[in-house]
Amino acid sequence: MTATISDEETPLLHEQQHKKAPTPLPWAQFTILLVLQLAEPLTSQVINPFAPQFIRDSGITHGDETRVGYYVGLMQSIFFATQAMTVLHWSRLSDHLGRKPIIMTGLFGLSLSMYSFGMSTTYWGAVLSRSLNGALNGNVGVLKSMVAEITDSTNLAQAYAYLPIAWASGQALGPAIGGYLSRPTEQFPDVFGNSEFLKEYPYFLACAVPATFSAVAWLVTYLFIHETVSHPLSLRSFIKLRTGKANLQLQNDDASQDTLVEATDDISLKKDIIENKPFPLKALLIPRVIMSAFNYACLALVDITLRSVQPVFFATPVELGGLGLPPYMIGRILSIFGILNGIIQIFFFAKVHNRFGTKRVYIFGLASALVVFASFPVINLLAKVEQEHSWFVWAAVGFQIVTSIIINFSYGCIFIYITASSPNKASLGTVNGLAQVGVSIMRTIGPATANSLFSLSIDKQHHYLGGNLVYVVLAFIACVSLIVADRLPSKAWTHDDDLSS
Repeated sequence: MTATISDEETPLLHEQQHKKAPTPLPWAQFTILLVLQLAEPLTSQVINPFAPQFIRDSGITHGDETRVGYYVGLMQSIFFATQAMTVLHWSRLSDHLGRKPIIMTGLFGLSLSMYSFGMSTTYWGAVLSRSLNGALNGNVGVLKSMVAEITDSTNLAQAYAYLPIAWASGQALGPAIGGYLSRPTEQFPDVFGNSEFLKEYPYFLACAVPATFSAVAWLVTYLFIHETVSHPLSLRSFIKLRTGKANLQLQNDDASQDTLVEATDDISLKKDIIENKPFPLKALLIPRVIMSAFNYACLALVDITLRSVQPVFFATPVELGGLGLPPYMIGRILSIFGILNGIIQIFFFAKVHNRFGTKRVYIFGLASALVVFASFPVINLLAKVEQEHSWFVWAAVGFQIVTSIIINFSYGCIFIYITASSPNKASLGTVNGLAQVGVSIMRTIGPATANSLFSLSIDKQHHYLGGNLVYVVLAFIACVSLIVADRLPSKAWTHDDDLSS
């Protein structure tokens, strides 16, 4: 007997006659998954403090300081561009071949690409390394799928409250590592002053730390992670199964398993569906999946533009519209953000979510971006008026950092929507992959666009809107994202623990 998909207005967390007691989190596996998730933010955040200086050192700008933001944005975007082209394929493979081999492949890609980045001395060599990083890494959606598969409706929100630990830790450790270990022969001449290798490759030491962490994480995955896909196929069986299936022509966008079975004459596909195997890709393009994925993409665009502009703003001279901070100070600020973010997410997300609901918290977090964007010109104005970095300036920076933490509340909420939108758990990897494609595209566009706008805004010849054009455009994007967010249902959809009985 096959159960059908419930109506979209039914809540994810079932309000049954007798409320179910929360299931304890499987801490052994869950903790390992949190540690594995640290690999990606660590590798992505480590370059932020020294990226502007790396661009200057590479000579690509020919001494034009206003072009630094443009090339930083392009280098950041290339990772997400290549990830967008491959992440769905990795996620679909994980539904069929299992999560574990895909995670190991992703960790290998992260490690290899970071070692390569550390050995780069030219701008285009660094771009190539970042491209490799994105192309080989499909772990974002796969790890989220594993978290959903080892939890249920009673402890899902609690699990997502802990997920930001990995990103918060990466946001704290990554910038600190990048800031303190870049150009070590200059920062620590007594220790590294005689190293010709580190003089030639001044960013290798900073990149080697996350690269080595990813290599260790690969070993941990191999030894300790338990597969969550019930019956993963061999690669040969997967190729044979996929190429032998006929195309489905569905009459109902929100099709149930019964509808899917009736829509095809292919015997193997019928068996695949009935046994609760992954749905065909076309069958997953239903309104609730698309709506969740689109909102995730909008949130990612707002967030990535902020995170991309922020270090460039901190590094840009005060007279040009920034704060004029050195890399180590930028790393320290971003690390403080990461620490505070982790603490606040752990202790407050689940409580706030349970009190106000998924949609309200999501919208509130997204709206806080408007305040953050408005704070940039205020900080620069204070720096100009005070001449030096007085406590007024640091108070404004602190306010910006704390306010930007609220944005991350929206991530836990949208993850709940995405998990609930999947027709069955066996398709969760593909659904997360679909959502990640949109996010990767936005994260490709976001850094390059935002930092190009920043460079355009502070251009000495035009100085658009007094150097504040970039913040006006980013605030507009946040407003559009809020309109899209209003289309979400007040409560997430039902996601049955087991659709087949």
